[in-house]
Amino acid sequence: MAHIVIVGAGIGGIPAAYELRKLLDKSHRITLVGSSGHFEFTPSNPWVAVGWRTLDQVRIDMAKTLDGRGIDFIPLPATTIDPPANRVTLGDGRTLDYDHLVITTGPHLAFDEITGLGPASVGGHTHSVCTQDHAADAWTAYQEFLKDPGPIVVGAAQGASCFGPAYEFAMILDADLRRRKLRDRVPMTFVTSEPYIGHMGLAGVGDSKGLMESELRHRHIKWVTNARIESVGAGEMEVTEVDADAKPLRTHKLPFKYSMVLPAFRGVPAVAGVKEMCNPRGFVKIDAHQRSPVFPNVWSAGVCVAIPPVEATPVPVGAPKTGYMIESMVSAICENIAAEIKGQPAHAQATWNAICLADFGDTGAAFVALPQIPPRNTTWAKKGKWVHLAKIAFEKYFMHKVRSGSLAPVYERYVLKALGILSLKEVHK
Repeated sequence: MAHIVIVGAGIGGIPAAYELRKLLDKSHRITLVGSSGHFEFTPSNPWVAVGWRTLDQVRIDMAKTLDGRGIDFIPLPATTIDPPANRVTLGDGRTLDYDHLVITTGPHLAFDEITGLGPASVGGHTHSVCTQDHAADAWTAYQEFLKDPGPIVVGAAQGASCFGPAYEFAMILDADLRRRKLRDRVPMTFVTSEPYIGHMGLAGVGDSKGLMESELRHRHIKWVTNARIESVGAGEMEVTEVDADAKPLRTHKLPFKYSMVLPAFRGVPAVAGVKEMCNPRGFVKIDAHQRSPVFPNVWSAGVCVAIPPVEATPVPVGAPKTGYMIESMVSAICENIAAEIKGQPAHAQATWNAICLADFGDTGAAFVALPQIPPRNTTWAKKGKWVHLAKIAFEKYFMHKVRSGSLAPVYERYVLKALGILSLKEVHK
């Protein structure tokens, strides 16, 4: 009997548990370890932060959901991982021995790398949509902001790798303020470490530069690119804009009454603590089959995986891990673990393509990069209200998938088909 422990009960970990349960007979044990008792649909956090969703609408009680499915669930964070001993230690001191370990923890939010960055809970002056608790706090502050509006600064700090939610939140704020007839009282500035608007950590996708610049202009949102945030105070952000050679070009002191900035990511402490398994940022190094080259029974998927930047940029920019990429990583891991348990070699490899649906509140944009790293076979960037509707549909479907234990590959079966980009056969070429 094999025991598979999955650390991280999010968009990667829960589908991994479901798929492994389907692939393996009941003699094999599966344990899912989550830092809390509920699943959070993170892509909905920008909507939570403006009151368009409540927490109850975008989270699921996993103990109830997993009851009777043959998956053990432990709602505690992992504090240490000991690969040589094949052991995980939990927050209450308990230990789990494993035959295979799947790491899908997501990131640690590196607010501490910039003075004053982050929510008040970490001593900062900006908000975040990286977790549901952060998004709920952002909504509380936004309600106060609406009573006395003023300047807003939204953006992504140096080293950030997830730019889509920053663009989404800026556009959603714009849409919400227009609905409230308050937009004319709110100057908005978008601050980003990207070398240009629409870079997205992907060196651009199709005409993403033109599309996103046009959208920001249309919404009267100013921007600062090649931006290095030096510090954040109560109501003011100091930003250095650099040139193509990373030399300071000008300094911006941006006042704000409300701000949301995405931080850089690091590996979570339990993972980053295994130095030989990770890169200097604490992300898990993997081979073509999603396994650790050092510890062959350790596998990893999602944001916690080490992926090099797509290109060198004046201000550090990370590479994003989008939903399609995570889905394909998880599928590869499950196939490979099942093969190894049967005494067969790992063979499955993830399809490292980037697909992003970005909601703008009343419209949206879809970006596709196949493969993620240029040169590409397919690049695609289009805008329309249909993207806004597709993002809502994706939220509803994924939540249903988690509740029902469905294994349908969301992106391959539905999103790519809906976009009309290419067939499943073409995706795997």
